[in-house]
Amino acid sequence: MKTAPDMAALEKLKAAQERIREQIRTVVVGQDDVVEQLLVSILAGGHCILEGVPGLAKTLLVSTLAKSLSLDFGRIQFTPDLMPADITGTDVIYEDRQTGTREFRFIEGPIFTNLLLADEINRTPPKTQAALLQGMQEKNISAGTKHYQLPRPFFVLATQNPIEQEGTYPLPEAQLDRFLMKIIVRYPTRDEERQIYKTVTGEEQSEPAATLTGEEVLELQHLVRRVPISDFLVDYTMDLIRATRRDSEDALEFINRWVLWGAGPRGGQSLILAAKARAALYGRPEVSVEDLQAVAKAVLRHRIVLSYNAESEGQTPDTVIEKLIAETPLHQSTAGKDGQFEHILKS
Repeated sequence: MKTAPDMAALEKLKAAQERIREQIRTVVVGQDDVVEQLLVSILAGGHCILEGVPGLAKTLLVSTLAKSLSLDFGRIQFTPDLMPADITGTDVIYEDRQTGTREFRFIEGPIFTNLLLADEINRTPPKTQAALLQGMQEKNISAGTKHYQLPRPFFVLATQNPIEQEGTYPLPEAQLDRFLMKIIVRYPTRDEERQIYKTVTGEEQSEPAATLTGEEVLELQHLVRRVPISDFLVDYTMDLIRATRRDSEDALEFINRWVLWGAGPRGGQSLILAAKARAALYGRPEVSVEDLQAVAKAVLRHRIVLSYNAESEGQTPDTVIEKLIAETPLHQSTAGKDGQFEHILKS
């Protein structure tokens, strides 16, 4: 039987995330929502896609996050001529100069790191994408007849440019489903942009200080798994996921009109894990409805495929998810109140 996390550990996590945010703010201006979603994804042990136009500091944000978590950071610039071995590594012939004997030795590729930035993942062919996705799913890679374990923790943060489609290889829906979240990086506000101009064009910026270690990140991932969720919220999650499926008995009328394909069971698992991570991030001892609804867009926007009708009516995955949340019944009388798990945590 799994034990619930203790309040001291949750308070420690809450304090740690506040320190991480402070370190990131010394380098990156704004993007608070993006930082929260990245932290949720890492605590839940998932990978994510960051989509945004060039120049929004996506690479800087990821590298800064890696430094504040004391994680090894690697970056791969995906291009049309990139091969799977350029990611995973390859066997090379090694000759011992003293004995003259030769043997094959495996040279690790850039995937052997803790936090990997896959820059413009949609610019490389499916064969190379598949090599990365195997590592994401299995936490190991294949080279010849051998398997090699990747370091722990291991995260992939992939970026996509939503503007240019020429010369790209969009990820199929089945591969997109491997990502816990799809995070949209938006333009800064007017005040944030003014601060960016003043900061970046001034003196050299300070380096972020390490806040956590890789071992502590692994411990926090186990902590997140122990955050309880009520049966009511499990059923509410299931209602949301099943309602996205066209022509099912649980589908809402607008879903049949706007959605071609809905989310599968992995979408529900991801929604619960992300909600647990968000609750733990703010030191709360249980998952709330607010947590589920707050992460719903990032978790589901890449798991539903819209129809032509939706696009012609100006709908987006986010607007469909907003309407889904608004129209999915939530019976507050049976919902768990804050603190319903306090007796578990204290026992």
